[in-house]
Amino acid sequence: MQISTRELVLAAIFTALLCVLTILIRVFQPVLIIPFSLQPFVVMLAACLLSPRAAFLSILAYIFIGLIGIPVFSKPPFGGPAYILLPSFGFLLSFPLAAWVQSKLIKRTSFINFSLAGLAGIIVMYIIGLPYMYVILNYYVGNTVDVMRVLQLGFLPFITFDLIKIVIAALLALELCRRLGINRENILK
Repeated sequence: MQISTRELVLAAIFTALLCVLTILIRVFQPVLIIPFSLQPFVVMLAACLLSPRAAFLSILAYIFIGLIGIPVFSKPPFGGPAYILLPSFGFLLSFPLAAWVQSKLIKRTSFINFSLAGLAGIIVMYIIGLPYMYVILNYYVGNTVDVMRVLQLGFLPFITFDLIKIVIAALLALELCRRLGINRENILK
């Protein structure tokens, strides 16, 4: 299955959107008590509007842009290969697979389909991100951190926001599908 020109353009837009929103949120981050990210939200939207392969490649392009040194990530050093040593990098690493899984699960354009697929995407993010955080904190940083502490650092402060993002992304995706003439039934054919 080839990616159409239209879908390629949409994938590039999502890559750019991920870069821009991450940089914008980074500017306001010091003001917030609990760190906030729109990255999972953009991943969910990309998965709702693009084929599994295009969603995967769009998010992978964002990670590649950051790893080659362009400062599009949310924390210092903001880009470059050293970013893989941050405890939170596992979540970034999970985004392409989460987008693919989510997009693959969406069979029809509906709020329920978008929401359930979004939940699956969030689960993928945590399944990859939390163990990565555990490994980096324990074996690279040298902190002795148990599983409960990893959940306190990487799960509990964020899960409520992620569930809200699922609902908002599903509603926005419905409207964007309507306005852009995207029919999920046709994407997977």
